Amino acid sequence: MTPLDGETTIALLSRARTGDALALEAVAARLLPRLRRWAAGRLPAWARDLAETGDLVQETVVNVLRRVSEFEPKHEAALTVYLREALANRIRNEIRRAARHPPPAGLELAEGAPALDPSPLESAVSRQSLDRYEAVLQTLSPEDREAIVSRFELHYSFQELSDAWGTSSPDAARKRVERAAKRLALAMGNVV
Repeated sequence: MTPLDGETTIALLSRARTGDALALEAVAARLLPRLRRWAAGRLPAWARDLAETGDLVQETVVNVLRRVSEFEPKHEAALTVYLREALANRIRNEIRRAARHPPPAGLELAEGAPALDPSPLESAVSRQSLDRYEAVLQTLSPEDREAIVSRFELHYSFQELSDAWGTSSPDAARKRVERAAKRLALAMGNVV
């Protein structure tokens, strides 16, 4: 445990903005595992070449933190939510790039190799569902988007959300997330 472990992300960001390299490293170390979990499985196997999902996460975090002096967090989870959006954009760009320039593949590469990837239908349905979710998510208020992304995608606890939002209790944060989830479900045409 380092002396920086007890500091809030906002405090670390403030120190990083003044050039404190250790604070910047602590911010990255704190956010990378959560972002890696979020990104896992979002880059289809056919879109990967030398870059794996973990590499995209690392590059995105490095690129965003390089401009940390320009970022003004409003609450504890603000940077994580911003990084998630930047990472989602990076993954979409990587998918578009791979679709434009598919790798050369001969039939000899496929002979005898078991299919480990989902079927094309499974991939299409999963991608279509994810695209629909992302599109509907963008129609929600910024507060609802933040609640859904922070809780369900980035796996913040209700206590962490309560601390970040300044709510009276973890239960108040839970209720805020539940209301946002209901609005998302209604927007997607599902009944909750």
